[in-house]
Amino acid sequence: MADKSNDPVALWQNMIGEMEKGFNAFANQAMASPQFSQVVNQVGGATAGAQKQLGELMEKYLLSMNLPSRSQMVGMAERLQSIEGQLNEIKAMLHQLQGNAAGPSAGSSATPRPPRTRRPPPAAEGPK
Repeated sequence: MADKSNDPVALWQNMIGEMEKGFNAFANQAMASPQFSQVVNQVGGATAGAQKQLGELMEKYLLSMNLPSRSQMVGMAERLQSIEGQLNEIKAMLHQLQGNAAGPSAGSSATPRPPRTRRPPPAAEGPK
């Protein structure tokens, strides 16, 4: 078995472990300070403001290019889903009505007609 003091993999793992401990201690100390939370809040607010401005700028750009914005596309998709749902309901009603219409006629006492298989005679050809 290899000696742990001379094993490069063990030394590497030990070094990485110590670095992680040091970084975690530093991060915990930094996050405990009130200045850190203030900076994080300011950065979050600035990021949200920049994102809002970018969204407005993109919407104006798309409007100038005569293209729909994301909110308009979402609205169209929702409307299309609503229309598809209504069409499916109409289809279901039509199938139900067809089933109801076919039901009573099938139970009537009239005999079913045979299929029409005769074809009309070919047209008489005139002189050529």
